[in-house]
Amino acid sequence: MNQEQRAHLQRILNQSHTLIANKYIKGAKEHKTTLSTDHSLQELVDMAIEEAIDQVTFLLTIKEVLEKSDGNSS
Repeated sequence: MNQEQRAHLQRILNQSHTLIANKYIKGAKEHKTTLSTDHSLQELVDMAIEEAIDQVTFLLTIKEVLEKSDGNSS
């Protein structure tokens, strides 16, 4: 890897660390549970599926907005 790639990776790692920590703390406060011990595997799978659905919904919405703003019809 070159220096530019290393720097980019470091920025991504730094941002990821901050985002994950903040999200985890917010969730722990909001739900007052311990993710690793207070949920069954089935509950964790169901929650992960819900999060994946949300992600796809957001991405499709972003794509739609970008296409409208670019005048694309695809």
